[in-house]
Amino acid sequence: MLTDTHCHLFYDDLKDNLKGVLERANQLGVTRFICVGTNIEDSRECLSIAEENKNIFSSIGVHPHDAKDALDGYITDIYTLMEYEKVIAVGEIGLDYFRNISNPDIQKKVFREQMKVAREMKQPIIFHNREADEDIIKILSEYPDVIGVAHCFSSNLDTARVFLDMGYYISFSGNLTFKNSHLPSVAKEIPINRLLVETDSPYLSPVPHRGKPNEPGRTRFVAEKLADIYNLSLEAIAQHTSNNATKLFRLP
Repeated sequence: MLTDTHCHLFYDDLKDNLKGVLERANQLGVTRFICVGTNIEDSRECLSIAEENKNIFSSIGVHPHDAKDALDGYITDIYTLMEYEKVIAVGEIGLDYFRNISNPDIQKKVFREQMKVAREMKQPIIFHNREADEDIIKILSEYPDVIGVAHCFSSNLDTARVFLDMGYYISFSGNLTFKNSHLPSVAKEIPINRLLVETDSPYLSPVPHRGKPNEPGRTRFVAEKLADIYNLSLEAIAQHTSNNATKLFRLP
């Protein structure tokens, strides 16, 4: 059975019909989910959803887009929320120089502050990286005791190898399935024991649903693409990636 290691179930389109969303996911063989927070409010919603559903887990963090709005004391809120049993990671954190919704210096400050939380709490991170390879690598290297996952990987193979050498996992989303994507050539070089799958719902719906709102069940289409790339069965990809998620996030 598959694990969607990155979905945003607090979005209204998913939250308001969560029962149906989860039923459709189960029908497609997706049975575990990590609801990933993007700011303190969303993180609280993820935790609430996780506490009401046995197979949903949550992460707590401030996304680089939201870094500009991080209030004084937000780190205290993260520490408090990290104490809950259903919280399994710090995230979504990182850098985004493509959209630059937050000033890069603010992004880096908030990223480092949350890396310190992960180090002190001995929790993995879920990080976002868009056109920020150099600074991401620099900051990650400052915290060698922290591990986690490069969510929705979109960089090149050299960057992937640096992340792997640092102990991180690589997660692929719907963009792996897009026509003319460079990502299949990257994915085939990733050791299968460091591979994760996700949807990033409600974003990045995979082929054949590209352009439509995404759902966790569509993790299956990403996994099917990986099965083609690795020349393995879907069942083997599901087993490997779910075992990897269990190991990294210490899931039951």
